[in-house]
Amino acid sequence: MRLARPQFQMTGPPRRYFEEIEVGETYESPGRTVTETDIVLFAGVSGDYNVIHTDAEFMKTSIFGERIAHGLLGLSIQSGLLTRWMTPYASLGVAGLRWKFKNPIKIGDTIRVRAEVTGKKETSADQGVVTLARTVVNQRDEVVQEGETDVIVERRRE
Repeated sequence: MRLARPQFQMTGPPRRYFEEIEVGETYESPGRTVTETDIVLFAGVSGDYNVIHTDAEFMKTSIFGERIAHGLLGLSIQSGLLTRWMTPYASLGVAGLRWKFKNPIKIGDTIRVRAEVTGKKETSADQGVVTLARTVVNQRDEVVQEGETDVIVERRRE
């Protein structure tokens, strides 16, 4: 006996399925200012208390001249920024990540993310993978992070 797959009714904002996403689509998020509180809270959550993030006096003598945000904090913030600006995909998870940390994010920097759909691949009858090229810039339009993410996106059921 084969059990039927349960059907879930999604509530909330609309979601875009694999078939509705086009290669070449572009997005640019609003900005978000990175604060000292963000860095302190991220240190607590991650357990990363490296002095480059937590010791203001020590960092005055560094090449940066001040504390900088965790690279993974910037990566996390850009993910949230992008979903605030675009209609969310019917995402099932992240399949892959290729990422470069180009410049520091400092306390008081306002970052935003630009993204472009650069690829799509059907992986099964239920899902596909959408590749997004992402560039994170600060208030001076300097690239601070960039890379690609492969997002597993649900296919529309007929």
